[in-house]
Amino acid sequence: MTDFFSDQALASLTQHLLPGLWPFVVALVGCVLCVPLAIYLSRRFGWIAQPGGRHAHSKPTPTLGGLAMFVGFALAVAIFLPQYGATPGVLIVSGLAMVALAIDDRWPMHPLVKLGVQLGLALVAVVIFRVQIGWFSLPGGHLIQLMLLEAPVSVFWLLGMQNTVNFLDGADGLAAGVIAIVALVLMLAAGQLGQLEVVKLSGALAGCCVGFLLFNFPPARIFMGDSGAHFLGIALGMISILGVAKVAVAFALAAPVLALAVPIADTGWAILRRRMRGSSVAAPDRLHLHHRLQSFGLDPRQTCYVFYAASALLGALGLTLFGHGRILAVVLVAAAVLTSTVAADLLQHAGWRVPAPWLRRLLGTPANR
Repeated sequence: MTDFFSDQALASLTQHLLPGLWPFVVALVGCVLCVPLAIYLSRRFGWIAQPGGRHAHSKPTPTLGGLAMFVGFALAVAIFLPQYGATPGVLIVSGLAMVALAIDDRWPMHPLVKLGVQLGLALVAVVIFRVQIGWFSLPGGHLIQLMLLEAPVSVFWLLGMQNTVNFLDGADGLAAGVIAIVALVLMLAAGQLGQLEVVKLSGALAGCCVGFLLFNFPPARIFMGDSGAHFLGIALGMISILGVAKVAVAFALAAPVLALAVPIADTGWAILRRRMRGSSVAAPDRLHLHHRLQSFGLDPRQTCYVFYAASALLGALGLTLFGHGRILAVVLVAAAVLTSTVAADLLQHAGWRVPAPWLRRLLGTPANR
């Protein structure tokens, strides 16, 4: 632990984080200032999620949160990355995602039309703005050029990111919190590689997520909607590709992929499950992991804590590839605190009696709920 707080370690951490700090703050503040406007516009023009069906919320809730998130992100990127060559592509494609899927939030699209929109966004990023994965690595340091497969692999990645975040957005505070963690993991990885532009982009993405989370953490006052989920998905996908521009893709994508391992696995299982039932892969259901955790007895906040801990722990594991081994120890402690908090709360909910009186006193008396 002494090594973690050494001058060299702190200087290295500051060097990696500082370029992304101000974009983080600007995006956070911009998003916070825009949320009240998004709530007003949602109510004024009918972007409202009604309770019932697969929706667990109990009252009508605005759904234009994606607009506030995009404004905060775009403001930070425009201020701190005006000369970066990838800035127009990231802003245009993520802005198109926000606008196109805001239409879906108001007038639901057919699943095939929605898939076509997702594919179109990925193609614009890959073909027009040349955001592509060019190679991958094999053990021993061998690089394999993708050549003709560059575009298909990149499109598949961007499609996967959009759907992963979209499927993850099924509980208050879940998607915004997890993507904030993934963006911070990506920021640290890019900082270790000296990619200051990607550090700033990641900081801006994390900032707009944290700003939105202030209004979206259970109980949510506003939802991000499909517009916010697809904005986050396509932005995260593009930023992660930009982060592998100078290094082997299998190595550079390890950190964000590990941080998203739980949502990615849940998305893959959802697609397989729906195909086995003969239904559309876009057909909604309440069988995602976060739904199952709530059926098990966790409330929305506890569900968020479980996902946050898993994402942070797996992301920290991925960061060990970039020399951030000390962060894993800190995240292990944080994850243990979150896990014990959830476990203690579950014990109180269930009213379990612990044989040891001294331990019962530590857990406290079950609250009346």
